[in-house]
Amino acid sequence: MALTTKHVIRKADLEKPPVDQAAHPLDPKARRKTRSLGDATGLTLLGIHLNVIAPGDMSTVHHAHEFADEFMYILSGTATAWIGDDEHTVGAGDFLGLPAKGPAHSMKNTGPADLVYLVGGGRPQFDVCNYPKLGKRLYLVERADGRHREFVDVEDVKRL
Repeated sequence: MALTTKHVIRKADLEKPPVDQAAHPLDPKARRKTRSLGDATGLTLLGIHLNVIAPGDMSTVHHAHEFADEFMYILSGTATAWIGDDEHTVGAGDFLGLPAKGPAHSMKNTGPADLVYLVGGGRPQFDVCNYPKLGKRLYLVERADGRHREFVDVEDVKRL
């Protein structure tokens, strides 16, 4: 007899489309529907999300993490992935591994159907996320009262 536990998310629940709609604070066109599998199962050191991106939408703003590895595994759909200055067509079954201090990256759903993928990575207590095309930087810190975020202009940081 199987016990009910928060550590297992059943296939039937995963097949339901995510309903949490999120737009990136730096670009409202970078929007996705997300279900946090890590939060739902109590993970604290690893973030993993099931994301759905509508045709024509971006996954996020082109960015790179300083202290967190990140990965994406495409479940269905097709996209253009930008890694650094290189452009790649990706689709179901493709895996993207993006190391900390690696190249900036982003994806756009270029297909006619939803792009569905798993994205995950480390959740360090402190991270810096650079947005090279926007000249912005995000500082993230985990505190007892939650995760705090602050965007700054890179030029402001250079003046310090």
